[in-house]
Amino acid sequence: MKNIFQYGHDFLTSGIALKIAKGEVKGILTDSTKDKVQNCREIVEDIAHSDKVVYGINTGFGILANKHISPEDGKTLQYKILQSHSSGLGKPIAEDIAKLMLVTKVHALAKGFSGCQLQTLERLIWHIENDVIPVIPEKGSVGASGDLAPLSHMSLPLIGLGEVFFQGNIVPTEEVLKQFDLNPIPLSYKEGLSLINGTQFMLAHAIKAVERLQNALDTADIIGAMSIEALMGSQSPFQPHFHELRPYKGNKLVAQRIRKILENSEIGNSHVDCDRVQDPYSMRCIPQVHGATRNAWLHLKETVEIELNAVTDNPIIFSETDTISGGHFHGQPIALPMDYACFAAAELGNISDRRTYLLIEGKWDLPVLLMDNIGLNSGFMIPQYATAALVTENKTLCFPSSADSIPTSLGQEDHVSMGSISGRKLNTVISNLEQILAIELLNAAQALDFRRPLKSSAIVEEMHALVRSKVDFATEDRVFATDIAKVHELIHSNEFINHFNQKTIELGLNVNETFEEFSI
Repeated sequence: MKNIFQYGHDFLTSGIALKIAKGEVKGILTDSTKDKVQNCREIVEDIAHSDKVVYGINTGFGILANKHISPEDGKTLQYKILQSHSSGLGKPIAEDIAKLMLVTKVHALAKGFSGCQLQTLERLIWHIENDVIPVIPEKGSVGASGDLAPLSHMSLPLIGLGEVFFQGNIVPTEEVLKQFDLNPIPLSYKEGLSLINGTQFMLAHAIKAVERLQNALDTADIIGAMSIEALMGSQSPFQPHFHELRPYKGNKLVAQRIRKILENSEIGNSHVDCDRVQDPYSMRCIPQVHGATRNAWLHLKETVEIELNAVTDNPIIFSETDTISGGHFHGQPIALPMDYACFAAAELGNISDRRTYLLIEGKWDLPVLLMDNIGLNSGFMIPQYATAALVTENKTLCFPSSADSIPTSLGQEDHVSMGSISGRKLNTVISNLEQILAIELLNAAQALDFRRPLKSSAIVEEMHALVRSKVDFATEDRVFATDIAKVHELIHSNEFINHFNQKTIELGLNVNETFEEFSI
């Protein structure tokens, strides 16, 4: 039996949202939540038929807020707003991100301050549970006044329009509704506005980034430790008393992880009394650099959790006499942390590239380019070109989107967050980061083989064996793109970190001890 999450009632985290989207947790509406939704719905109906003027219920939208709409036209208005605002551009966003949009929208509406109909909420949940996922273009939101264009496309299937992902294909919504013998939802007052006001496009991208960047961070620590071993690096920069003098949470966690990963290593013990005074920054500053990115990740995770449990509609309905048209839809609170996480992720790739360069440089008894017969062979020269290219591409993506604003709605919406672009860029940088880490891992595995017969720690040997189960040691040149793709899939699919986590349990190695806040 699946675990249950109560929309509108329970505290939603990134981890739970992801599990609902993956079908591992079932989201439901409790009777008390249904009552809240229906009570707010009745308030909206009363306002619509009264003389009280409330934005979006009996007025136009945006710059047209001063245009009065009669009760007779109020319902038609909800269809028109979904149609007119469905002006998105570009490729469809990933199906799992679109599904996260549905999950987060249901939770926000189920709080009972938006005035939507219960049947509308139940239809959104039906889409989630039956994997009938709206096709949503990637571009067109400025990240304020809600993610208007993408949320409009998300909502089109409710009225029988648009397209959906269904059983591996993109098909017209109308066809799927017929297959399930369902009719479009008859929208009522304010519902169109409630559906498209909110930050769910930005938020869904942020949730995905929280998951992906956590995987990249955990993976980077392991790969960094493998590179330290291959380069005969010192373990002294990871000692706990050293990091108590500058006790950032992320730094302390990374130092602890590296220290435990390298515990009882033959390679490490073999050069304890060597004459090397200190290692390059990309080795001994791993806690400071990886740790700073972890601190940025933690800030993003905490922001996302607030946003996940917020009401980002406009206007917000407290009672018939208390309706507030404010700015909870504005994406700035989440856009800034996503931009911060973007260049934090880029820096993780930057330092990884530097370690890759050290591995091929020919120092500390490693062969130049990690191959014996260089000249006839180019060895691991060009994979490092690829990391250099990706690091530079990430740098160009680090300009903060939230630093810009272009007025919209004829000046009514005169400051916007551009947070939708922040979210898309962040995930692009993480995609490049995964490739950069894959190349460092490929190089580190190759370099470790030159340290034989010495062995590393038990966990490093396990991770090296996993890489070797996919890619053989290279004695001469071959198509390295194939090797990189195999190692990248290890990282991207979470197989690498899942294997690590399983083996640490078997070995009794708690690398994340006392740092529970860094989990989702």
